[in-house]
Amino acid sequence: MLGAFLSGLTVTCAAALFTAGCVILARRSTRYPSTAPQRVPALGGFEPETHAWSRFHVRYYPMALLFIAFEMEMMFMYPWAVVFVEEGVTALVEMGMFLAILAVGVVYGWREGAFRWQ
Repeated sequence: MLGAFLSGLTVTCAAALFTAGCVILARRSTRYPSTAPQRVPALGGFEPETHAWSRFHVRYYPMALLFIAFEMEMMFMYPWAVVFVEEGVTALVEMGMFLAILAVGVVYGWREGAFRWQ
């Protein structure tokens, strides 16, 4: 037990030291220091047009919920494939019930027009 903890701690420390070394090397090897606009995140040095806390249109939320439904489906199907080998028909019935519940959500979203982009 302690050996596994120590090996994990060793790998974590080695990764942290490697990352810190790469960052220090990158900062010391540049010829010109970065300017304030270049340090603005994600826009390549341009000023952002809107504030980060701006609200999105309401039509994005049903699409996000459907995305989460499909994501949850995939998150449970990968480990289920391993359990299916051991459990057999019981696991198949349980996954069928899970997919049926998700299908109800998808049908509801389809009926409400979440897939129509206007």
